[in-house]
Amino acid sequence: MIGADGKARCWWCGDDEEYIRYHDQEWGRGTTDDFRLFEKICLEGFQAGLSWLTILRKRDNFRAAFADFDFHKVAKFVASDVERLVLDSGIVRHRGKILSTINNANRALELLTEFDDLYSYFCQFRPKSQPIRVNAAIPSRTPESTALSKDLKKRGWSFVGPTTAYAFMQAMGLVNDHVQGCHRS
Repeated sequence: MIGADGKARCWWCGDDEEYIRYHDQEWGRGTTDDFRLFEKICLEGFQAGLSWLTILRKRDNFRAAFADFDFHKVAKFVASDVERLVLDSGIVRHRGKILSTINNANRALELLTEFDDLYSYFCQFRPKSQPIRVNAAIPSRTPESTALSKDLKKRGWSFVGPTTAYAFMQAMGLVNDHVQGCHRS
């Protein structure tokens, strides 16, 4: 797809300015920042069953609600925090996903007892090779995302199925699914 600025982009970002900015500046770019990684995997869980654009438009509210995804702080959330979040119209008010984020904050802390950082853990699941993608070839899950999902679930994480895990891998740059011809590919 060719944007108004003349740049070729992946078809999924359409012509929405926020989506274009996300595509051009974030999606698929690696990050080693633990809080951003935690944010990405939690927001992918919140996105399940919804549009990513819905989550993207609420991201600043999510950051405020979840202490900028500082999992050290989120792990200390208590029942009153859950009730506060369920009433927060600026985020997705799904009790199960809110509880999952708190649970996963505790699981992230456990990972740090075994790994130097979250990035080191997640990088184990990077595919050995990556094909050049065309529109029809982008999968919703891969053997690597299934392995990541399985390992996270074994460690007690929730809302991290293989499709969510793959979307996370795309977002954090473990895979490059910019389609052939995209200015970011």
